[in-house]
Amino acid sequence: MIEIQNVYKSFDGKNVLKNISAIFESGKTNLIIGQSGSGKTVLMKSIIGLHRIDSGKILYDGRNIPDMQFMKIKKLRQEVGMLFQGSALFDSQTVAQNVMFPLEMFSNMTQIDMENRMKFCLGRVNLDESTYNLFPSEISGGMQKRAAIARAIALNPRYLFCDEPNSGLDPLTSLVIDRLIKEITEEYDITTIVNTHDMNSVMEIGENIIFIKSGEKAWEGNRHQIFDSNNDSLNDFVFASDLYKKVKATNNIQESKQ
Repeated sequence: MIEIQNVYKSFDGKNVLKNISAIFESGKTNLIIGQSGSGKTVLMKSIIGLHRIDSGKILYDGRNIPDMQFMKIKKLRQEVGMLFQGSALFDSQTVAQNVMFPLEMFSNMTQIDMENRMKFCLGRVNLDESTYNLFPSEISGGMQKRAAIARAIALNPRYLFCDEPNSGLDPLTSLVIDRLIKEITEEYDITTIVNTHDMNSVMEIGENIIFIKSGEKAWEGNRHQIFDSNNDSLNDFVFASDLYKKVKATNNIQESKQ
């Protein structure tokens, strides 16, 4: 579990995060949503420790990152997996080498154990040995994303961060990635935090959602509650597309008939 308490962050005197508190539960997909410029990316980077907050607490199972010295933060990061926007695989390395990279950097495993772990992780995301020796440019965007997930879980992390995991993917592939993230989260009881503005992801895996507006937490709930909110800012975000406006209209008609 990760808990943040009264988090503030500013840049050059401008408040970007303002008194944000939230609990991100283990074994659940926790989503941070909001428009571009809302502060959600700064919040995720602050939780990871890439930004030092001005005040507040960021607790990893009780361990407060702002109070930790560099070496302890470095050790904690070995418990963290990261799925970057655009996958961020190394172009000069094969799929297998990409997945083995964190094992070579941060573990004391033998070569055989690393290879076995690599095969397990790639198998878990449904990539078989035919992909091992291919380079990222030789596989599809969806396969790249799955390879990136395999790399993110290689060290068996307790915490997993996903930054816009469906960026650049078609709707069907996005659904596959969403479900894979949810399955892995539940299977390994990981505390997973997903930064997204994709409403399809919200409706598919949004078990615990916080909505950020102008650097503040404006709403909190889950995918079942999001259509029933009276929060105008949230509704403007959720129903921005014609599709979801039609969904809302349909729900209103059905409720009026009951």
